[in-house]
Amino acid sequence: MTHDPDRKVTYVLPVHNEDGNLPLFHQRLVAATEERPDLRWEFVYVDDGSTDDSLEHLLELRHADPRVTVLSLSRNFGHQVAVTAGLDAATDADAVIVMDTDLQDPPAVSVEMVRIWEKGVDVVYAQRRSRRDTPFKRATAWAFYWLLDRLASTRIPRNTGDFRLMGRAVVAEVVRYRERDRFLRGIVAHVGFRQEALLFDRDERHAGTSGYPLRRMIAFASAGILGFSTVPLRMISRLGYALSALSAAGAAYVLWVRLFVPESTVPGWAFLGVALFLLSGLQLIMMGVIGSYVGRTYVETQNRPLYSLALTARGESP
Repeated sequence: MTHDPDRKVTYVLPVHNEDGNLPLFHQRLVAATEERPDLRWEFVYVDDGSTDDSLEHLLELRHADPRVTVLSLSRNFGHQVAVTAGLDAATDADAVIVMDTDLQDPPAVSVEMVRIWEKGVDVVYAQRRSRRDTPFKRATAWAFYWLLDRLASTRIPRNTGDFRLMGRAVVAEVVRYRERDRFLRGIVAHVGFRQEALLFDRDERHAGTSGYPLRRMIAFASAGILGFSTVPLRMISRLGYALSALSAAGAAYVLWVRLFVPESTVPGWAFLGVALFLLSGLQLIMMGVIGSYVGRTYVETQNRPLYSLALTARGESP
């Protein structure tokens, strides 16, 4: 790739209640990008309905640095939608880097992504070599990717988040995907192009609390599995066949005992009661899985906008 001085690299930076991180994060990000004065940099911060002073800090950053763009969503739409809003605003960039502002993703790694992109790679995704999370977070992350590997129709790299660089062509494709239950790392994997990993060591969160408590983690995992796999539906059919075969075998056994060894029959009311509750529970689980797919279809057919903007501050300050 030629070194064009007019090349533009845009950062998409979702923010939700990060007022304790923003000043230091922006300082480190600017310091990292100063290594490449040959590029034009833009920093698109997307405030996802923060309830603290994050928006005020962002407007102060914009006042001090004209390269800062601030988008403020009208309410909290979620991390994946906030990233989508930033991507929608960055389609004019030659490359887009998505990263969080909690300082767990080192800004210096993002500059290394640019070097790999310049060699002709379309997507450079940061893959965690190590992470300083709680044992519970590491265990649930491992279980999620293990399950996703076996269910998803698209191969999604393990130990990755949304921290990645995408070339202009990739961004143009990704923004065409408008489903509401978004799983962006799956969408990026699905669009293809040449993709390479960049190993890095993930740092601890500098301040604040994670935006992904257990409830949101489960919902996010469900979006990844339901959005890229129909295996749960096929598993329901297979389980139904297995239970039907087991029931037929049980009925044949009962008939054989009744006809040939009637003296050995024993009333089985307790067994029947347990079996009844077991089958009822399985039916409800099956209905829940089917309902999840039907619910996603219903939401998509409403065709509502993904987000609403309350404020846009971009370009030269008046």
